[in-house]
Amino acid sequence: MKTENGNRARTRFLVTLLIAAACMLLSVIKTTAYNRAKHHTLFAGPALFSSESSQAMDVTVNAVPRSSTWTKAFDFNNEGITEHNYQAFTYDFTIKNNTKDEVSSFSFKLNFGTEAFLSSAWNGALEVHQLMNGGEYVSTVPDLRVFVPEDHDFRTFTVDGETLIDMKPGDYLIYHPSATMNALEMPIKPLEGTTPGIIMYLPIGGDLGSSSLELDYTFHRLLTSEPLFWIALGGFAVWLIALIIYVITSVQIRKYNERHERDNKIIRESIETFTGFIDAKDPYTNGHSKRVAEYTRMIAEECGYAGEELDRIYYIALLHDCGKIGVPDSILGKPGKLTNEEFEIIKSHAVRGGEILSSFKSLEDADEGALYHHERYDGKGYPEGRAGEDIPLIARMICVADSFDAMNTNRVYRKMLTKERILSELENNKGLQFDPKMADIMLGLLKSGRIVMEG
Repeated sequence: MKTENGNRARTRFLVTLLIAAACMLLSVIKTTAYNRAKHHTLFAGPALFSSESSQAMDVTVNAVPRSSTWTKAFDFNNEGITEHNYQAFTYDFTIKNNTKDEVSSFSFKLNFGTEAFLSSAWNGALEVHQLMNGGEYVSTVPDLRVFVPEDHDFRTFTVDGETLIDMKPGDYLIYHPSATMNALEMPIKPLEGTTPGIIMYLPIGGDLGSSSLELDYTFHRLLTSEPLFWIALGGFAVWLIALIIYVITSVQIRKYNERHERDNKIIRESIETFTGFIDAKDPYTNGHSKRVAEYTRMIAEECGYAGEELDRIYYIALLHDCGKIGVPDSILGKPGKLTNEEFEIIKSHAVRGGEILSSFKSLEDADEGALYHHERYDGKGYPEGRAGEDIPLIARMICVADSFDAMNTNRVYRKMLTKERILSELENNKGLQFDPKMADIMLGLLKSGRIVMEG
């Protein structure tokens, strides 16, 4: 039972640990997969060119021009135009992180739906894509504020000494943010944002309303933000606490069991010493009490008893003849036939044993074995003439064990019986002297060889 309980406890600990480990592994896998996922969102129309953004989206972009502006005259064909026909706009592209996770990287692609001229930008680099000569020209400007036209083959236009990059409908640029300490556009912390800016010229009265923006971004979620992580951590904590309690309890139980075993040993040795005094009164029955106790224990085990109940039954059987302490040695050792008076004295040992053990309260029903082990199943025994199930079960067990040992050993008045005679006596007295079930169990133990017959 102890081994079974220990195995069950170890299985529970192992299962709990595996579940917690599985939750932790799953949280790592989920977090890693989430951080590797690439997100792509398209913004256009009022959703892009408005200062209001939807908090329902993980990341939003708003492209809103500043109110401060200026104008210039763009004379494309050298016609002597002096009237200002283009207006400069500073567009702030505000990328807002609406989550509790960090935006680890982002870039956006601005698709032009109307012609515009790029003047300046700050922090990040511009990857410019122009459709020209039936193909596409691509080049990256690390910092448009220090744009050197000779380093690129862009389609440009110069006005008042300023060279502008001409972006026609269908052209686009990709903004790559800067992670330098001065700009620090990446990463974007939870519930915060960053605002790259681009200055461009549009016809007076025009805007970027027909343009669109595609945002690509990834998140960096901390492992501690994953609910499964805390479930796993809680599982590990419960497992550890349970393990500590189990270890402490196991140590205490082991100490208790050791003390219990020691106490049982003292009790057993004390009782065996006492019964040894009884058996010593008759050299022919020396060891009888201990043998009867062993046989009774085996019978009880076959009846389904286990653990401390078996120990209790063993001790009661060990004391079954304690009443003989008061029987004179001359009667116990008499080789001839007993007189009626002597036989009554012998029979009185059952009552005397019951009286002695009646005060043995720590051993439940200790007196029943001594008092009733000479009762017969057919009601013809002593001291009360009880019959059948009215005889306590422990006494019915001892009765069979006691009778077998008497037949299997030499006595002062006769030699031990043969094996065949013993088996015959047990079989023939089922339902008479012996409880049939107890007799059958004893016969089974004998025939299987678990109890050895001497004769």
